[in-house]
Amino acid sequence: MAQRTWFITGINSGFGRHMTEQLLERGDRVAGTVRNINSVDDLKAEYGDLLWTAQLDVTDIPAIYKVIDQAFSGLGKIDVVVSNAGYGLFGAAEELTIEQITHQLNTNLSGSIHLIRASLPHLRALGGGRIIQLSTVGGQAAFPGGSLYHATKWGIEGFTEAVMKEVAPFNIGVTIVEPGGARTNFRHHGSKIGPKLDAYEISPASGARRILEDSKAVSLGDPAKMVKIMIDSVDQHPAPKRIVLGSDSYQAIHQALSGRLQDLEAQKEQAFSTDYPEDNPSVTYKL
Repeated sequence: MAQRTWFITGINSGFGRHMTEQLLERGDRVAGTVRNINSVDDLKAEYGDLLWTAQLDVTDIPAIYKVIDQAFSGLGKIDVVVSNAGYGLFGAAEELTIEQITHQLNTNLSGSIHLIRASLPHLRALGGGRIIQLSTVGGQAAFPGGSLYHATKWGIEGFTEAVMKEVAPFNIGVTIVEPGGARTNFRHHGSKIGPKLDAYEISPASGARRILEDSKAVSLGDPAKMVKIMIDSVDQHPAPKRIVLGSDSYQAIHQALSGRLQDLEAQKEQAFSTDYPEDNPSVTYKL
């Protein structure tokens, strides 16, 4: 297997760490970003020049473009860009602070958008490549207590799905990954909770808080298995549009999509009734 070079944000923990370890172990090169440059010293010591690192907070938009430029320039070629950095913000919408909302949007949505935009000129110049956008089951199914997290993930999925059509002529494949719960540190270290409002004790939104505060809760997903599937997807042509990982993700997305389709079908006659009569010109949009 030919050596590939990967650019991955947030390699110090979670899926980013698992992916980096698997790639380095098999001999690929990784350009990884972290907020704390010393957080992957162990990997640098073990793998040396195979690991290129840069400090990056994805809320810093100018820094995203600078680091991407440095990585492509310094490494000569990057085959796969993985937009992984992000975290979960939970609590009812009314419970969240303005600062929390802004930071969540700037990290998960704006940061991911600009990472992809910064990468595209380089990938086009190289004649193609792959982009993998980490999303979640929460990018297709919505749960009370996750409104802002869902806003970022539904938003980045819409952006990414449009981009995958825009860049197809340039031989750039784009994949959205939708994992369910996994045994990473996401629950306790990759998530934040809004200030508690007692009024929401009777709301189902309080369930999200209880799950995060439950130290004994265990997720179903094996992150090592999930990451291997993400890595292997780069060998698929064309690139898969979406990868669903975990039985919980499959079941929740299946239920959500089935319900949405049922609701849509029930409105078919009403939707068509708002068109102009057939003898008038109309415009057909193809998605």
